[in-house]
Amino acid sequence: MSIWFQVVLVVVSLGTCGFILQNIRKSRVQINDALFWIFFSLILLVFSIFPKLAEFIAASLGIASAVNFIFLFIIFLLLMNQFQLTVRLSKLDTKFKNLVQVIALNKNEEKDE
Repeated sequence: MSIWFQVVLVVVSLGTCGFILQNIRKSRVQINDALFWIFFSLILLVFSIFPKLAEFIAASLGIASAVNFIFLFIIFLLLMNQFQLTVRLSKLDTKFKNLVQVIALNKNEEKDE
C-alpha cells in the first residue's frame, strides 16, 4: 500500500469521525445510527496505520493487493449498512401503516358518534 493511500485513508477516517461527532453534538444524528460510521472510520484508521494487517488479510483471502481488499471491505460494510437501513425502513413503514389505520378508525368512530 502506498504512503499516499495511507495518508488519504487517515484523513478520510479522521474527517468522517469528526463529522459524525459534530452531527451527534448538534443532535442531527442519533448515537445508534452514528455508531456504524464511527466504527467504519476507526476500521479505516486501523488499516491505514497498520497496512501490514490489510496485506495479511488480503493474502489470506487470496486478494491480489491490500488496496483491493480495503475497497472490497468498504463495499461490504456499506452494503451491510444499506441492508440494515432497508430493514429499519420496512419496520417503520409497517408501523406507519398501522398508525394510519388506527387514526382512520378513530376518526370514523368519532363521526359515527
